[in-house]
Amino acid sequence: MLLISLDKVGIAYGHVALLDNVELRVESGERICLIGRNGEGKSTLLKIISSEIKPDHGRVERQASTRIAYLAQEPEFEATDTIFHAVAKGLGTVGTLMESYHALTQELTHTVTDELLAQLEKIQHQLEAQDGWMLEQKVETVLSRLELPADKKISELSGGWKRRVALAQILIQEPDLLLLDEPTNHLDIEAIDWLEEILINFKGGLLFVSHDRRFMQRVANRIIELDRGKLVSYPSDYETYLQLKEANLAAEATHNAKFDKVLAQEEVWIRQGIKARRTRNEGRVRALKKLREERKQRREKMGTIRLTVEQGDTSGRIVIEAEKINKFYSDKAVIRDFSTVIFRGDRIGLIGTNGAGKTTLLKILLGELAPDSGSIKHGTKLNVVYFDQLRAQLDPEQSVFDVISEGQDFIELNGQRKHVMSYLADFLFPPARARSPVKSLSGGERNRLLLARLFTKPANVLVLDEPTNDLDVESLELLEELLSEYTGTLLLVSHDRRFLDNVVTSTIVFEGEGNIAEYVGGYEDWLYQRPATIDSGKPTTVVKKAEKTTPPPVANKGRKLSYKEQKELTELPLKIEQLEKQLHDLQLLMSAPEFYRKPAAETSATTAKLQKVEAELKTVYARWEALEQ
Repeated sequence: MLLISLDKVGIAYGHVALLDNVELRVESGERICLIGRNGEGKSTLLKIISSEIKPDHGRVERQASTRIAYLAQEPEFEATDTIFHAVAKGLGTVGTLMESYHALTQELTHTVTDELLAQLEKIQHQLEAQDGWMLEQKVETVLSRLELPADKKISELSGGWKRRVALAQILIQEPDLLLLDEPTNHLDIEAIDWLEEILINFKGGLLFVSHDRRFMQRVANRIIELDRGKLVSYPSDYETYLQLKEANLAAEATHNAKFDKVLAQEEVWIRQGIKARRTRNEGRVRALKKLREERKQRREKMGTIRLTVEQGDTSGRIVIEAEKINKFYSDKAVIRDFSTVIFRGDRIGLIGTNGAGKTTLLKILLGELAPDSGSIKHGTKLNVVYFDQLRAQLDPEQSVFDVISEGQDFIELNGQRKHVMSYLADFLFPPARARSPVKSLSGGERNRLLLARLFTKPANVLVLDEPTNDLDVESLELLEELLSEYTGTLLLVSHDRRFLDNVVTSTIVFEGEGNIAEYVGGYEDWLYQRPATIDSGKPTTVVKKAEKTTPPPVANKGRKLSYKEQKELTELPLKIEQLEKQLHDLQLLMSAPEFYRKPAAETSATTAKLQKVEAELKTVYARWEALEQ
């Protein structure tokens, strides 16, 4: 079923046409990835489809009943809302009822009055009539999967967490057409895997912008490229698109070369003078004018950034040595008995869920934060450069030029002087853009600027925290190439799985409860080597770097269950059934209005029992899955 169509749609900012008479049809069941360089107009196209902005010309036709949900790069919320309220708003009237119910249940834990109970009972009936309980469970499931605390205020969230809230809000709406602008930004690998499954099974139409190549390969069944104002459709997955695109570029280069040759010949002819002015040659003169106009209208493909790292002095052979370091926040173990030795030239990727402690570990390894116990030793002649995922190092009021120049017109890079404007051109900042303030830049441009700034500083240790966010694929691949050839030491935090595979030589993985292990190779190597089950009660053994040439065997691979384990596996389904019944009974008890008329001590005890049963059920499920594997 056709959901939306665009016919000769165009929009321009200044003299550059972002969209030049583009045409597009989106059918139900299509999962379309929109690809293009930073600044080509991908977000603008999504905003036109979602009706946020109007095109300068052309027609946008939508089916009357088509529901469209749009995830923007910079979502906006009411600062006073809780996460639960913000997400529930995506359900319209039912969401408002759920907000009221949630607020009343919170209030009743402190104060119980007949008026509040009457309100609660009324809202319960309304929710039951609109199938609200099922929808509430759906909201809670999405919040759990995205690790969003329901009662936290929006005002307390960072930009990355706000994007998670926005993603949760649109996922519960079940629209006919889903528009996602960089949905994987700020998601950890576990959340990205979950989102992939959700989108693959989505029954409506999907149009998304992404630079995560593995995500594109798994999700998209059609690729659309926005290149110099035109849309080109490739009915294929991402890997096939790359092959077709290469063939198209070769054909375009051949065509342009032939065209330029003809134009050059005609220019030579016209300069001969008298022959060109004869009546019988006026048609040739008109043809030449047409050729000139066609050449003038040609838009050249955007260049590629040129990356060079200012190499510092060679560091000592041992860069960092950590011995049995521990770090706790309150009673939570973030790092438990972790030891490692980082040598010069190592390229190490850090993998873990958001909040696992990756940034904490980096700060401890760099000496910016002291461990609770254990020791850190640094090698000699270390020059560390840190890429911050929050881009806090950029002053939004400064111009792009001033960020790099620091008061000078020239910079020195590997012993050679270079003008700042020339250096910025290497990172695709033309003179006009170089004079713009940082606050006017897109996310991809800010990342490019921060990379440009960092690479002017002498470094033999690079620490990159999510450097790939918002970078287009071409820039990302050039960054991969640079880092692969980098002779210094690299510590990299990234949730881009293919980027990890292409860059790092080993991974440090947060496996829960403060346990950290090290594996040889990239992301795929970790998937192969990781244990089938992780005993979170004991410190995890680290795979020593000296053993890199012989990867450790996969834990439990092919191991038969013992008699005791087989017996446990047989009994687990019955235990799960019993716990689920307990959970259902407790939920039924707490959903009754008279529950809140009971003494506070009794309601608190019931709530605590519910939480205990939920935790036990989760543990039993994990054990059952582990034994099944």
